[in-house]
Amino acid sequence: MEETASGGAFGAILDGLTWFFGNIAMSFWNLGYAVTHPSSWLNWTDNEAVMRFVYYGASVELLFVVLTAFLVLTAIGMWRHSFMWGLVRGLEGFHNTVGRIAAWAGLIMVLQQVIIILVQRVFARPDLSFGFGVPVTFDVSWWSEELKLYNAIVVALCLAYTFVQGGHVRVDLVYAPVSYRTKKIIDMFGSLFFMMPMAALVWLYSWYFLWRHLIVPKPSASEGLERLVMKARALKWNVETIGFSPNGFSAYFLFKILIVLMCGFIFLQGVCFFWRSYLEWREGPESEGKYHDHDKVEAGEEAYDHAEF
Repeated sequence: MEETASGGAFGAILDGLTWFFGNIAMSFWNLGYAVTHPSSWLNWTDNEAVMRFVYYGASVELLFVVLTAFLVLTAIGMWRHSFMWGLVRGLEGFHNTVGRIAAWAGLIMVLQQVIIILVQRVFARPDLSFGFGVPVTFDVSWWSEELKLYNAIVVALCLAYTFVQGGHVRVDLVYAPVSYRTKKIIDMFGSLFFMMPMAALVWLYSWYFLWRHLIVPKPSASEGLERLVMKARALKWNVETIGFSPNGFSAYFLFKILIVLMCGFIFLQGVCFFWRSYLEWREGPESEGKYHDHDKVEAGEEAYDHAEF
């Protein structure tokens, strides 16, 4: 009985390893096919291409393509540190650029709120128009609820940017007193086993959450590629336009798109943080903060502490 159990456990482990390395090997072919046949998943005039895009966006195939790309780029970067530093600078520059642009949504949100108050309280108008020539006109309550979108833009698109800038609150249990190299090992472990897996997990849920509010028949994560391609015969675009109030904001599908983008940015920043932590661990304390593009506070812009009112 014990020999049978041990043999079954060994067989399961062997099957798991075969599945894992088989998918690693197939990821090169899957990536090559996707690049050389873009119309099979990017030609959205073809319903089957739309369903392939939906399936592969949260599939095992995509997972192993991303994993293999990470392993290959990491191996090259360990061989050539200059290459890995280039990847770090590129990703951090991308997140800084996106975050700095998205942060302006906060100003737009404040200005729009001021206009809404003026229109409601001063001019007593029930609607508000924006634009030139053919203005966009909606009820004031629509514009009021749209303010949530600007807040979501700041949150979703500035998370990775805030991480690059070191602006997130961290709970320090053992980090502060340990040595420099131990800190970098903790950073690598955290990005590899917490940050990246959590971003990937939320992506898997949010991907189908998004598409269930864009098309019918609604796709499901439990359906395989063949099943989704069969459902493509009846596919129709059905973008969600239902608001929470009769005259309220009606483009809530934009929030779902932001969730997917947020997960993608956090995952990329997790990869970038792993690479930076590895490089700083290998090159020593003198490399800490190397190539960091931190926001600079000019004279007179410092936070005013101990204010008295």
